[in-house]
Amino acid sequence: MTVIVSQHVFFLGLGGIGMSSLARHLARQGHVVGGYDLTPSKLIDDLQAEGMFVTHSPMPEDLPEWALHATNNLTVVRTPAVPEDLPLLVHFQRLGITTMKRAELLGAITHDQPTLAVAGTHGKTTTSSWLAAMLDVGAQGCHAFLGGIDTRTGTNYLTRPEAKWHVVEADEFDRSFHQLHPTCAAITNLEPDHLDTYGTSEAFRAAFEQFGNQVSDTLI
Repeated sequence: MTVIVSQHVFFLGLGGIGMSSLARHLARQGHVVGGYDLTPSKLIDDLQAEGMFVTHSPMPEDLPEWALHATNNLTVVRTPAVPEDLPLLVHFQRLGITTMKRAELLGAITHDQPTLAVAGTHGKTTTSSWLAAMLDVGAQGCHAFLGGIDTRTGTNYLTRPEAKWHVVEADEFDRSFHQLHPTCAAITNLEPDHLDTYGTSEAFRAAFEQFGNQVSDTLI
């Protein structure tokens, strides 16, 4: 997987729990990070306090200079919920700026890296939080992208400079987990869901089988 993330990264749907952990990771890696979200929230306030530019306006004229005219030095990350006619998205597409889904970025970050992924209809956030907590109190720690705010640490993103392992949730929504090729993975349970995407319970199960085939070492 060859995905190049520019120095400047703008998130459409920054306040999403999965988007914000990725934004925090890139900011810690030295990228200039900002984003749009329609709804104010404590999480958005926290991201602003961490130095990220945030706008609640969907109009391009409200962008910072680094995101308004940049072309080769900007990557845009979007959630599937962002409408195709959102003025900001239309603006970026007209400029020919690279646009990727959240799942693609997560796949790029973890590509060729030791990764523990948790899949399943229920229990992904709880299980991945447990795994992250165990690694976090160990000698090396981890880079964890959680689907909720961890009550122990008060954040959805854990990191340590010396960490090698990544902990992620393998979300079946929009077939997002097919962007992952983890070292080890656990499937907590299977109950047909997102049938607007998969159509049938058989297709839903087949999608998990495909994910399992992408695990390079241990699948539980």
